[in-house]
Amino acid sequence: MEEYLQEILDLVKSNLPENEIKEKLLQYHDSDIADVFELLDDDEKLRLTRILGTEEVSDVLTYVDDKDEVLDYLKDEQAADIIENMDADDAVDVLQEMDQEEREKILDLIEDEEVKEDIQLIMSFDEDEVGSLMTTNYVTILDTDNVKLAMKKLIDQAKDNDNISTIFVTKDSGEFLGAIALNDIIIAREGFKLTDKMMSNYPFLKAHDKISDIINDVKDYAEEILPVLDNENILIGVLTASDIVEIVTSEANEDYHKLAGLLEEETPDESIFQSIKKRIPWLVLLLFLGLIVSTVVSIFEGVISSVTAAVIFQSVVFDMAGNGGTQSLAVTLTNINSEDELSKKKILQMIKKEICVGTLNGLFLGILSFSVIFGFLCIKGAINSNEGVLIGETFNYLHAVYVSASAGIALFIAVTLSCMLGLLLPIFFKKIKIDPAVASGPMITTVNDICSACIYYSLVGLFFGLFI
Repeated sequence: MEEYLQEILDLVKSNLPENEIKEKLLQYHDSDIADVFELLDDDEKLRLTRILGTEEVSDVLTYVDDKDEVLDYLKDEQAADIIENMDADDAVDVLQEMDQEEREKILDLIEDEEVKEDIQLIMSFDEDEVGSLMTTNYVTILDTDNVKLAMKKLIDQAKDNDNISTIFVTKDSGEFLGAIALNDIIIAREGFKLTDKMMSNYPFLKAHDKISDIINDVKDYAEEILPVLDNENILIGVLTASDIVEIVTSEANEDYHKLAGLLEEETPDESIFQSIKKRIPWLVLLLFLGLIVSTVVSIFEGVISSVTAAVIFQSVVFDMAGNGGTQSLAVTLTNINSEDELSKKKILQMIKKEICVGTLNGLFLGILSFSVIFGFLCIKGAINSNEGVLIGETFNYLHAVYVSASAGIALFIAVTLSCMLGLLLPIFFKKIKIDPAVASGPMITTVNDICSACIYYSLVGLFFGLFI
């Protein structure tokens, strides 16, 4: 919050004793303190780091956007101590921002072998695998533990692990068996068998699962924490609520970038060359697709040269068809991303709906456009009666009706058709295992433009008898 930001900033720059500053800083959320780091110079950052201490800086660093900048002014030993005190997944995020040489140097300086192993485990997974996002911050008990022993283990592990709302049960070998809610352990009486309260079919994820494949499962279960298992069903980590939010947000951002014709997500700190590299491939493709549209329009050169007024309203038909298709595409992508596999019944239901929506929207827009275009042409004809719809002729009300009707009918057909394309194209691409978000956007625009051009100028030609 803005007021907190200024308060923390004033506190850091004050002349109060450092122990008093720390005491007051601990009353603020780590995220607010992290925001202040970006407003400090190197000397002030160094002072704040010293005041907070290694453990507190580790917590704050989790919320800092440019984590490597916070560590740049510290000695390697200090940086290693801070990273060692972070959750393993957060430590990996920091290390991945460093170059390989610096990363290896910091890892060598980490003294706690268990922490180092956790970090190396997470870093061993590919970026698109669940294991790369998991954390080792969780609490476990054995299936043979009694209530008293389970409570003791919970208290001991809670010192280093704060994800304690769900307790995981394993065999002595580490094999995952299920989960118990924290409140069930708290209220359990001596002699009560904990496994009786254990959910043995608790949902889990596999470490090598693709992140894109588990999105729907994660959203469906809506759990605060999900266990991550290796190929032998050994519990090796968990996905927390914050990890889950990150996955869903990242997937949404990725789809948005793909719809915009970007091969990868673009960040503000990238170089100009990197941005160009991500944008230019689709722009080149769209250039050639645009030339196809121009080629199709050129087929109706005779109609265009005779009925010059028709060109004025071309963009109305093209744009509205594109808008209708884009709306349908957005709805379809949302539906197909929320389900692993669309049933035939679901597809038929979606087709029926889009036909109705497209037809009614197209009918309304067709009637509205006919009225507006006819009114525009009449006003224009009244102002200058020598400028008619056909080249070299004076204004004629019947000709104005022909152009208005061509645009209205074309709009009706094009919007209806575009809604169907917005539905069928992404479903088709999903069936053939191509990302519907990246393929459908550019494709639907071009197909809509080609169809709209053919429909519109064919109607103009028919009304004016140019094809007879």
